[in-house]
Amino acid sequence: MSNPEIEEIPIRDDMIRLGQLLKLASLVEDGVEATELIKNGLVKVNGEIDDRRGRQLHNGDTVTVNGRTVRILTPAGS
Repeated sequence: MSNPEIEEIPIRDDMIRLGQLLKLASLVEDGVEATELIKNGLVKVNGEIDDRRGRQLHNGDTVTVNGRTVRILTPAGS
């Protein structure tokens, strides 16, 4: 079941780091903004605040920033 409020973001590899995903999904404009949001506890991974910019995300993981949620879609998971 697909939730229309969750945007799926396809990636080429089996993993992406949190900071990279925020830029790829256009949730932030650059790495500096990503770092600030993460550092200030404004980013949730799978529903929980995560302060690790290098956090590895895999197929099915969700990231929420400013009320917008995206889900990772890897080649293996599609």
